[in-house]
Amino acid sequence: MSHFDFIVIGAGVIGTSVAHHLASLGARSVLVVERGMIGAGTTSQSSGLLRTHYSVRQNVELARASWWAFNNFAEYVGDDEASCGLVKCGYMICAPDGPKLDPLRASLDAQRAMDIEVQLLGRDEARERLPIAQFDDAALIGFEPEAGFADAYLVATSFAKSARRRGVKILEGTTVTGLVREGRRVVGIETNAGRFTCATLISTQNIWTPELSGWIGVPLPVAAERHTVLALECEARYSYQMPAFKDLGSAGMLYYRSYGGSQMLVSEGVVGETLNAPETEQGDISLDYVAEVGAQVAERFPAYETAGLASSWTGVYDVTPDWNPVLGKMGDIEGLVVGFGFSGHGFKLSPAIGKLLAQHALGQPTDVSLAPYALERFATGALLTGKYGLGAVS
Repeated sequence: MSHFDFIVIGAGVIGTSVAHHLASLGARSVLVVERGMIGAGTTSQSSGLLRTHYSVRQNVELARASWWAFNNFAEYVGDDEASCGLVKCGYMICAPDGPKLDPLRASLDAQRAMDIEVQLLGRDEARERLPIAQFDDAALIGFEPEAGFADAYLVATSFAKSARRRGVKILEGTTVTGLVREGRRVVGIETNAGRFTCATLISTQNIWTPELSGWIGVPLPVAAERHTVLALECEARYSYQMPAFKDLGSAGMLYYRSYGGSQMLVSEGVVGETLNAPETEQGDISLDYVAEVGAQVAERFPAYETAGLASSWTGVYDVTPDWNPVLGKMGDIEGLVVGFGFSGHGFKLSPAIGKLLAQHALGQPTDVSLAPYALERFATGALLTGKYGLGAVS
C-alpha cells in the first residue's frame, strides 16, 4: 500500500500522539514514518516534568487538557497494561522579591481562575514538603498538588502501540527525503523506502523541521538548542514523595525533581546552546558548567554543596523565537499540517496537541483554538512570550 489518507512524519511523543488520536477519531488509513526508532530521538531525552503552570494562558489550557490523559493513561490508550510512569508528587514554584514576583503571582491567579488547584505556601509549609531545601528568600511559593513527572518514552511507545492496534502503519528507520507536490498542494513524501502519497501530511519533525522549510520554500522560525541535565547524588535524599521544584530566583531558573534513590535531577530553564544543525548526539559537558549549576543548587539545597555527579546527558529542544509551538496550517500550502517548536514543553502538552492536530487534519472543530499558535504571529507580533522571559517555563 503506497497511498494513505494521512501521513505523519515523526514518531516521537507528538507524532505518536497524533497517530493515536487520528485512529481514535475514526481515521482508517494512516502511515507514520520515523527516521530512527519510536520515541528514541528527543523524546527519550525528556526529563518528564508534568505541570499546568505556565505564564501563557493558552499553554495552561493545553496542559489542563492533557492532564486527564496522564492521570488515566491506561484508559486513555485503551490498554489495561499501559503505564506512563506517573509520579504525582506535586510541583512547587517560588520567587524572591524582584522581577519574577509579580509574574508568578499573576500566573498563579490565572491558574486558579481556570479552576486548577493551586495552593499558596508559607516558608514553613514549603519546608515540610521539601525538607532538603531552604526558602529564606522566598517571597511567594505556589504548589500544584496534582502535578509531578512521568516517562516520555513510555508515553510515546504506548501511543504507538495504541495506533498500531487501531490499524496505523508505522515505518521505523525510514527517512523522508522530500515532498511530492501538485502546485501548492502536498500530496505525498519521498523516502529511502520509496514514495508514499496522501491526502494530508502532518509534520511533527521536531528539530528536523528546517528540512520541511527547505521542501516547501517557506522560512520557519525554529532552531535546535541543546540543554544539559544533571543527576546529582547526595545523602540528603530527594524522595519521590517530595515535589518537583522550580526556582525562579536562581540565575538559571533551575528545575528539580527526584531521580530515585539518593539522586536529584536538575536542569536550567533558560536559553541553551544553539546548534548549527539538528542532531541528538550527546554534547560535551564541562566541569565548569557542572560547578556553575552546582553552586546554584547548593544555594537552595545546602546539603548538595558536597554532592557528586552521578550521571548527565544533553537534550535538544526545537525552539521558536517566543519559545512556544507552531500548530496548524502553513499559509496557502494545502494538504499540510504542522506541529513544531515545542521548546522544551512538548511532552507535557502531547496528549492535547496530538488530539488538536488530529482534529484539525480531519476537518473537525478543535477542543482548544489553534489560532494563537499560528505561524503568522511572528509576522504580526502577536507573540506568546512568557512573563518570565525566554525559557521552558513559558
